[in-house]
Amino acid sequence: MKNLIKIAVLSLLPVLAMASGGGNEGLDPVDINLADKSSLQRGAKTFVNYCLSCHSAAYMRYERMGTDLGINKQLLRENLMLATEKPGDTMTVTMSEDGAKKWFGVVPPDLSLTARSKGPDWIYTYLRSFYWDKSSPTGWNNTLFPNVAMPHVLYRLQGYREAEFEGTAGGIQHFAGYVEKTPGQMSNEEYDAAMRDLTNFMVYLAEPAKLVRYKIGVWVMIFMGVLILLTYATKKEYWRDVH
Repeated sequence: MKNLIKIAVLSLLPVLAMASGGGNEGLDPVDINLADKSSLQRGAKTFVNYCLSCHSAAYMRYERMGTDLGINKQLLRENLMLATEKPGDTMTVTMSEDGAKKWFGVVPPDLSLTARSKGPDWIYTYLRSFYWDKSSPTGWNNTLFPNVAMPHVLYRLQGYREAEFEGTAGGIQHFAGYVEKTPGQMSNEEYDAAMRDLTNFMVYLAEPAKLVRYKIGVWVMIFMGVLILLTYATKKEYWRDVH
């Protein structure tokens, strides 16, 4: 029996390791739940309306996204397919590279794999770290990514705020906090929730196969549980006459 328990524990170690992944120092933790279809749908809407005008997600097709997130074709066409009429098209932008360099000084990166390269906590913190900065070419800056070229496209939702700094350490100013100047359409709690949904969607975007693996994983664990019970029953039956 002890050996069977050891086998069960060892089989669960990879799952436990993923579930206990540590956070990143200096970043705000975010609760990612790819099983929350409503969150993913809200995140997709925010992504299409605010991110996709400049950033592409060239590794994702509208049709695949609709199928994975439970969005029917009519809603997909009416609310999420703003740059194309073909569900099989990838999520690209119409803005040219020359135009992007002229307006932003750099071509906005594709966001398909950002969640894998930066991590969910980084994205969540970044989206909530913009502030008004008159000295910036775009009028905006970011405490997590200083001198970022991207303007704060979500400012209508979050509102205008300025950052306060105090003292310097190694030539770098110490961030002290934000001061709200003009409220946005959302409260702080609502904005944080919207950014959580957007981050959740970007995690899905970086690896859509996770949803499939989650479904398979449940059946694998059920199979392992049944197998352990059958193995133990077989062991008892085999050794019953020996004892």
